[in-house]
Amino acid sequence: MSVEESTLVCPGALITQNPGFIKGHGTYQKEDQLQATVAGHIERINRLVTVRPFKSARYSGEVGDVIVGRISDVAQKKWKVDIYARQDASLQLSAVNLPGGELRRRSVEDELMMREYLAESDLISAEVQKVSSEDGLVHLHTRSLKYGKLGQGILIALKPSNIKRSKTHFHNLPCGVSVIMGNNGYIWVGSTLPVEDESGGHVIDSEVIQRSEREAIARVGNIIRLLAENEVLIYDTSVITAYDLSSNYETKDLIKKSVKDELIVMVKMKLATQI
Repeated sequence: MSVEESTLVCPGALITQNPGFIKGHGTYQKEDQLQATVAGHIERINRLVTVRPFKSARYSGEVGDVIVGRISDVAQKKWKVDIYARQDASLQLSAVNLPGGELRRRSVEDELMMREYLAESDLISAEVQKVSSEDGLVHLHTRSLKYGKLGQGILIALKPSNIKRSKTHFHNLPCGVSVIMGNNGYIWVGSTLPVEDESGGHVIDSEVIQRSEREAIARVGNIIRLLAENEVLIYDTSVITAYDLSSNYETKDLIKKSVKDELIVMVKMKLATQI
């Protein structure tokens, strides 16, 4: 049996018995058979066979993805991170930038101070470094200075399929609000992105956010939820367009059904003209 691209399969379906193919995401090897683990369509790149699910409710990691996650546990030499996947991701102590940006071996003292760097419930931005082929465990890193602990803001949890894949997922919107759109469906909205310090770490702004900034953050949050409810892909253009069109409404009114119904029609029409 040969592997055909765009073929639809359901969990447990036989994909191929050809031993020359390599199992990828959404597949597993059973004796000499390659079978599907999710419902979706088959994709093949050379000998690598994957099954891409239909709008998967859970995130399946891909190398290079930008994610927003929450620290769920501090373990030995690693943090466990909730990224809305089937299991928590792993962030190794050796895969983070220590304060000062020092490139050195992690010592016992560093391990004892792990909660000083990141503690339970902290929000972070990170990049997928690799995905284990054996169990699908996602490994993260925050070695780039644009990643790390996130400051004040709100977290919006959506489906990964709501987020449009773009060249960049870090956006400073014209309204003075910064947004990180994680490929895993988690979106962070705050007044400013963490500042990159020359010493090699993020400087988290702990000052009280002013009322005008809080209102702008709340408005962007309501806009993002509105787009997700109506299956409009979320990316910088769709958010900015919806934000501009919402200026005629009070922020508190954006949760009213009549206002949402009226606004989403205008947003879809405006986006259609920009295609």
